Amino acid sequence: MSLAIAAIIVSYQSASTLDGCLARLRAARGVVEIRVVDNGSSDGTLEIMQRHASADPRVRFIANPDNPGFAAANNQGAADSQAPWLAFINPDLMVDTETLALLCERAIGIGDCLLGVEQVDEHGQPDAAVRRRDPDFGAMLRSPGQGAKLAIPPDPAQALQPVPALSGALLLMPRALFERIGGWDAGYRLHAEDLDLCRRVRQAGALVAIANDLQVVHVRGVSSRSRPFFVEWHKHRGLWRYFRKFEARQRSLPVQGAVFAAIWAHALIQVPRLLRRR
Repeated sequence: MSLAIAAIIVSYQSASTLDGCLARLRAARGVVEIRVVDNGSSDGTLEIMQRHASADPRVRFIANPDNPGFAAANNQGAADSQAPWLAFINPDLMVDTETLALLCERAIGIGDCLLGVEQVDEHGQPDAAVRRRDPDFGAMLRSPGQGAKLAIPPDPAQALQPVPALSGALLLMPRALFERIGGWDAGYRLHAEDLDLCRRVRQAGALVAIANDLQVVHVRGVSSRSRPFFVEWHKHRGLWRYFRKFEARQRSLPVQGAVFAAIWAHALIQVPRLLRRR
């Protein structure tokens, strides 16, 4: 399989970082297509997309008049591209010239896989939530706060560390695998769709892993800072959808009700923090 990557970006109010993200992707080795799908931005994002598309024929954009959600927009971008490798990239993520190509070369040697890389903030601090476990709904019943903690520590001894799930800020996979599992589940609006994608990749017999020796800078949460309550609502709604999809059938009705209550109890715990932030 050739080293040819379609970079898919879903944007929403991302003008502060999108220009830098696109400039880096245009300079990245192996990137042959760049698709930006915008979900109804009103902050100058469209002008940035138009400027890059005018300067580089690899760049095309889809301007949605509304916001169909992160998963649905990723599916739109994938459908509008043809390269054999898909890289789903947040608009607040800055890649180096070689990172995606090196990750893709590693993936070519594996075959069916979903790979990510280490993510650090502008100060070089790693993001603890890049490596994730599946949600533990049993632990959530015992303690709503503890059960929602998904982070897995890095294993420095492994250049490529298998994990149950990865952050959706950067994911690379072969198009054939993406199509075989049906793409992103558009029933999610925001959050938990990356956990869902990783779980279905594993169910298909493919590897989910992170390249610990590669990294990108992630300027986290740029598009969500203005709507923290909206984000928390959909984060917990997505977690409930994930439970219903993968685990509810194996649980009794009382347990299902208890999980529902635990998820939304955790959401209520967040309200004082969000009010202080505002």
